[in-house]
Amino acid sequence: MNPTTKPEKSADDSGDNEAERAVTATAEKNDAPGPNLAKEPGETPEAGRTDGVDGDGASDADGDDGDVLGDDLDGEYTPPPSSGLAAASAALVSLLLSLVSLIGTWSGKVISERETLVGQIDLGQTGTAEQQISEIYGDAWHAIALTNGIFAVLALIAGLVALGLPQRKSWVRPFAVAGLVLAALGLLISVGMYFDVFVSLPEPPPAQAPPAG
Repeated sequence: MNPTTKPEKSADDSGDNEAERAVTATAEKNDAPGPNLAKEPGETPEAGRTDGVDGDGASDADGDDGDVLGDDLDGEYTPPPSSGLAAASAALVSLLLSLVSLIGTWSGKVISERETLVGQIDLGQTGTAEQQISEIYGDAWHAIALTNGIFAVLALIAGLVALGLPQRKSWVRPFAVAGLVLAALGLLISVGMYFDVFVSLPEPPPAQAPPAG
């Protein structure tokens, strides 16, 4: 036997060495430092977000305000309730104008006197009796009827407006209805007077033939 010859390793020694190397590699792998998951002092859990402010600079409060504004825009606007002043005023105006159309006005009297004066100037002393009655008296009466009829129409319009507007007082509707009734009556009388339905113009007596001489 040659003393310089190295003894061959047995299969058992090789297997033991490989097992030791595997255990050593596993231990080194377990001892390796992992990723640092600890949070630094003052660092927030979410990156790019600090104290309620998003990364784009918009705060949570702004988002809430936007939601409230959106709700207001989606809802319908409710106007404030009417005070009823317009309806009350229209009802009173209708009632007063209807009374004026029945009893007459100072303006109607002035227009009547003007028509009388115009008739006298136009006829002079040459007009017949029929012409004098028509121009001096008939036109004056018709002018009064026309003036009263205009006031009656205005009273009708005011009464209809009062009924169409919002009413807050209980007396508004009765006043408006009374104005409409009186205005209709005044308009009826004015139309009858203007067309000589109720009272016709007087007629002069027929001219007598001169006695035979």
